[in-house]
Amino acid sequence: MLRKIRIVAATLFFALITLLLLDFTGALHAWLGWMAKIQLLPAVLALNLAVIIALAVLTLLFGRVYCSVICPLGVFQDIVSWLSSRRKGKKNRFGYKREMKWLRYGMLVLFIVLMVAGLNAVAILIAPYSAWGRIATNLLAPLYGWGNNLLAAISAHFGSYAFYPTEVYIKSLPVFIVAAVTFIIIVVLAWRGGRTWCNTICPVGTTLGLLSRFAIFRPVIDTDKCINCGLCGKRCKASCIDTKNHAVDYSRCVACFDCIDNCSSGAIHYRFAWNGQRAKQRAEMPGQAGHDDGQAGHDDGQAGHDVKRNGADDVLGREHFSASEPKHQSEVTRRAFIAGVALAAGAVTVEAKKKKLAEGLAALEGKQTPPRETQPVPAGAISRKHFYQHCTACQLCVSECPNHVLKPSARLATLMQPEMHYDQGFCNIDCNRCSQVCPAGAIKPVDSAADKSAIQIGHAVVIHDNCVAVRDNVNCGNCARHCPTGAITMVPYEEGSKVKVPAVNPEQCIGCGACEFHCPARPVSAIYVEGHEVHKER
Repeated sequence: MLRKIRIVAATLFFALITLLLLDFTGALHAWLGWMAKIQLLPAVLALNLAVIIALAVLTLLFGRVYCSVICPLGVFQDIVSWLSSRRKGKKNRFGYKREMKWLRYGMLVLFIVLMVAGLNAVAILIAPYSAWGRIATNLLAPLYGWGNNLLAAISAHFGSYAFYPTEVYIKSLPVFIVAAVTFIIIVVLAWRGGRTWCNTICPVGTTLGLLSRFAIFRPVIDTDKCINCGLCGKRCKASCIDTKNHAVDYSRCVACFDCIDNCSSGAIHYRFAWNGQRAKQRAEMPGQAGHDDGQAGHDDGQAGHDVKRNGADDVLGREHFSASEPKHQSEVTRRAFIAGVALAAGAVTVEAKKKKLAEGLAALEGKQTPPRETQPVPAGAISRKHFYQHCTACQLCVSECPNHVLKPSARLATLMQPEMHYDQGFCNIDCNRCSQVCPAGAIKPVDSAADKSAIQIGHAVVIHDNCVAVRDNVNCGNCARHCPTGAITMVPYEEGSKVKVPAVNPEQCIGCGACEFHCPARPVSAIYVEGHEVHKER
């Protein structure tokens, strides 16, 4: 029963948070935004003490329920592992493995050091929620977009506009590659070893594992009922059940309850086990005291029954260690690699098709932005330093940006973390969506258009030599007409000249990029936004 409840809850969490990451309309945030905010790393970075305390208490009470239900990457690994178990003879493919402390705690220490040093772009490569966010927004989003566009075409054919088409393109090739590689690694590890990633690499899993050692409720093996069939260990995707010593490594147990359902003798129960049972389990762990003498006698008495019961299991067990296994593993790796390449090729094809469709729109082709000294970051970010120290690169704000202004950075220092570009749109003064969806506090909430219009994220810079008014001796004024704050006025280029060029009032400019986006100059824009290291108020 517990396992079924866990599966239902995990399925709902996984499906809904994935939909939240894929949603480009902003309609789901009001209902599902809290699911991103209860992820552990974003809560820590946002200093959301209520969530941090709640997750800590949840783990101390029931074990790593977070990993088995709330974490989307953890649930995805369970899905892959379940698919792997459907293969013939692979249902009992696991076995107890000792904890790799040097790797687990080494990765945790490295992660903390990188975060403290401000190297978030490197640390977040192994952050579970962020990793799934990048997978969803880079690999699944094209499929979601194509499906939406298909529905939009069908509904339009019948005179309904319940759906509207959206652009499908690669927002950042480096981030797409990172997402594809992460996806392949996760699939291969989960296919072969279940929760290997969670119990060796993931810093969140290791952190919660420290707490789950002291969980009040936990799976407990009743040695009086156990018939030593070993089935629980062979099907434990966390490889944390030592069937020989009737012990469970609770730091790696993800509270999936599979062992309870798989135990035919009813020897495993999820129950209160804080005092005596905790001491007993610890004593039975390898390296501690051996078996209880009385229990050893009981085990001997059960030997004959065990041999009969384990006949079929032994055959399956030997299959896992057969000579054909390495060949199969290489096939899995090859298939995963081919799948990743196919995804990359498909996305590149979409990008090429998009560019091809835009042929003939000469005014929109070939525009370049002069190199910026400082890349702007969204209103509410406070400063570039604050933004990059708190951003987990989950891509939620990128997927929610309606004007495609936010795009993942391709620069090494801020790789995958969003930054602002104005080649496909500008930051609408009425839009505050990114500040509302950010779960990590990298972008603080901006509640109204009035609040946003008072925040200066940058200022416009004019290059007169590129301006079409000067170069082609024509009247333009496009930048001034589209400036929402009236920061741009047209003034004579020279004394007595009829040619007018833009002049920017830096006290009025907020860096929205409307001028840069609407500038018709080619190939290099005549006006662009230079970001501020620290945001100002006008």
